[in-house]
Amino acid sequence: MVTLINFIIFLTVTAYALYLFFQVVYSRYVFVKLGKQPDFEPNLKERLNAVLVNVFGQRKLFKDKKSGCLHLILFYGFMIIQIGLIEIIIKGFINGYEFPFGDAHKYFSLMQEWTTFLMLCAVLYAAYRRYGEKLKRLQWKRDGKAAFIYIALTALTVSILLMLGFEQVMLGHEPDFIYAPFSGVIVALFFGIGTTAGTVLFYVFWWVHLLIVLTFMVFVPQSKQAHELFAMFNVFFKKVGPVGKLSKIDFEDEEVEEYGVGKIENFTQQQLIDLYACAECGRCTNMCPASATGKTLSPMDLIIKMRDHLTEKGASITSRTPWMPAFVFKDAKANQLALQARMEGSLEVAAALETPSLIGDIITEEELWACTTCRNCEDQCPVSNEHVDKIIDMRRYLVLTEGNIPHEASRYFQNIERQSNPWGLNRNQRIQWREGREDICVPTVDEMDEFEYLFFVGSMGSFDTRSQKIAQSFSKIMNVAGVKFAILGNEERNSGDTARRMGNEFLFQQLCQENIESFKQYSVKKIVTIDPHAYNCLKHEYPEFGLEAEVYHHTEIIYQLIQEGRIKPSQDVKETIAYHDSCYIGRYNNIFDIPRHILKSVPGVQILEMERNKQDAMCCGAGGGRMWIEETQGKRINIERTEQALRLNPTTIGTNCPYCLTMMSDGTKAKEVEDQVKTLDIAEIVERSLIQ
Repeated sequence: MVTLINFIIFLTVTAYALYLFFQVVYSRYVFVKLGKQPDFEPNLKERLNAVLVNVFGQRKLFKDKKSGCLHLILFYGFMIIQIGLIEIIIKGFINGYEFPFGDAHKYFSLMQEWTTFLMLCAVLYAAYRRYGEKLKRLQWKRDGKAAFIYIALTALTVSILLMLGFEQVMLGHEPDFIYAPFSGVIVALFFGIGTTAGTVLFYVFWWVHLLIVLTFMVFVPQSKQAHELFAMFNVFFKKVGPVGKLSKIDFEDEEVEEYGVGKIENFTQQQLIDLYACAECGRCTNMCPASATGKTLSPMDLIIKMRDHLTEKGASITSRTPWMPAFVFKDAKANQLALQARMEGSLEVAAALETPSLIGDIITEEELWACTTCRNCEDQCPVSNEHVDKIIDMRRYLVLTEGNIPHEASRYFQNIERQSNPWGLNRNQRIQWREGREDICVPTVDEMDEFEYLFFVGSMGSFDTRSQKIAQSFSKIMNVAGVKFAILGNEERNSGDTARRMGNEFLFQQLCQENIESFKQYSVKKIVTIDPHAYNCLKHEYPEFGLEAEVYHHTEIIYQLIQEGRIKPSQDVKETIAYHDSCYIGRYNNIFDIPRHILKSVPGVQILEMERNKQDAMCCGAGGGRMWIEETQGKRINIERTEQALRLNPTTIGTNCPYCLTMMSDGTKAKEVEDQVKTLDIAEIVERSLIQ
C-alpha cells in the first residue's frame, strides 16, 4: 500500500512538472517563431562539425582553462548521472533494484559515484569563483538565480550519495569502499541506526533528489540554464560562411516599409535563438573594448535585455502565459492587462500598456553606437551567439528608417556621398598620394596594358597623410619584387565597409556597385589592399553583389614574395616591436601567423606579444565607424590599447592596418611618448630592410 501511494504521488508530481516544463519550452519555441524566416543553408557537414567541436568538444570554453575544466565535468557529469537517475527512480519502488549489468554493475556504480563527486567539486569550485575569487565577468548582476543554481546542484549531487548510502543501510549491507567509495562512507557512519531508520532516510533523500530534479527541470528553460536546451540548436543553426558577414537588404522589394530592425520580432528566428542560448557567462562583456573603457555597452546585458523583452512581448502577442517565476516575467501583469484590453476593444488602454519599444526603452542608442564591431564578444561566446549583426540591424533601423543619425556619422555619410572619402576632400586628389616618392612607380589602369594585381588603395591610403606612407611602402615592395600592378586612381570609390557597419546599407550598396563596375571594366582578377576593413568587405561581401576576383591583404602578398625569394629583407631593423592584431585581419579572417612570419624574416626585429594578442587581441577602437565618432563616455579605447603595448617597453608598435596605425599613433601622442615609441605598418618595416 505504501509503495502504491508513493507511486501515485510520484506520477502526479512528475506529470505536473513535465507539463510545466513543456509549457515553458513550447512558449519559447512560439516566441522564437515570431521572428522572420531565416535564409537557411543546409551545409550539414559543417553544421554537425560545429556541434561536435563547440558543444561536445567545449572548445571555446577552454579559452578560460579553469572554467573549461569545471564545465566539462558538469556537462558530461550531468549526462552520465541522468542514466543513473532511471535506476534511482526504480529503486524507490523496488528495494535494492540494479540495472541488469551483472558483475559489470559494480563498475557502473563506481563511475556514478565518482561522477557525482566530481560534479559536486565542480559546483563548489564554480561557486567559489563567483563569490570567493569574485571573477569580474560573473559579477554583472546579483539577483539570486546563480545562488539558486549552485544550491540546487549541490543538493542534487549530495542527495544522490546520501540516498545510495542509506539504501545500503536499509538493506543491511556492509560498506563498499572500492566500488561505492563515497556512499560507503555514509554506510560506515550510519550503519548502527538500523534498517528501519535507514529505510526512512533513504526515502527522504530519494524524494529530496526527485523534487530537486523536477524543480530544476522546470527552472531550466526560464533561466540562464536555458542554454542547456538551446545552445546545441544555436550552434547548429548559426550562419555558415565567412564570420561577421552582414545580410543584404533588398531595396527593390516594394513591400518593405521599414529597413533594419526596430522591433524584436523583426529579427530572424535564428537571431532570436541566440537570446535563449545565452549562458550569462560574461565572457563577451569581459572582452568588449567598449565595456572595458566605461561605455554603456555590455554585449551580455544587450542579449539578456532583448531576451526578457522577447519573453514579455511574445507572451503579450501570443497570449501564452505559462507558469513561471516573477523574475523572468517582469511585466506579466501589464501584458495580461494589455491582452484583456484588446479583447474588450479598449485599444487606447492596450496601447498604453504595451511592452516597451526595442530601441530607446530596452536598448539605448548609446549602446548601439558604442560598438566597434570587433567581434571579440562573438569569438569568446561558447554558444556561438552573434551580437554584432543585431547591433548593426538596429543601427540600420535608426539610419535608414528613422533618419536618426549622430552628427559625426551624418557628416561622414555626406562626405562619402559627395566626394567618396570621409573628409570630403576633392575626389580628384585620390591619386596624389603617389607624389613625393620618385623612387616608386604606381601606374593607373589606363597606363597599363596588363597587370596582375589591382591595388585598391582605399580612402585612408589615398587621403590620410600618415596612411599614404603605408601605400607608398607597399608600392615600393611591389616594385622591387617586379610585380605588375595598377590602381584605379580617381575612379576608385570608398569601399563602403564603414558605411555598412554604421547602418547605411543603401550607401554601401551604391559604392559597392560602382566599384564592381570599375573592376569589370578593367577585367580585374586579383585585388590587393592595405586596408583590412576593405579587404574583408571585398573578399566576403562584394561577391554577393557580383564581384568575381581574388582578394588579398598586403601582408599576404608580402609574405608570398618573401617565400618566393622575390624580396629579401636583409638590412638590420633594430626594433623591439609590440605587435597589434587588427580585428578585421585577425578575428574576421584568421590571419595571425603571416604578419609574425614577416616580422621574423626582418633582421634585427624582436617581436613582443601583448597580454591580449591574436584571437584575444583588443580592438584599437576605430571599427564600426568609431573612427569618425568622438568618444564621450569613459576612457578612449585607443589609449587603453596603447597602454597595453607600452607596458612591454617597445621601441615600435607594429600594425597591419591604417586605422589601427592612426589610433595607436594618437595613443602614443596622448601618452607623450611619440618621440620614444614609433608606430609603423609591417610594409614600412619590410621596406626599411630591403637593399635599395
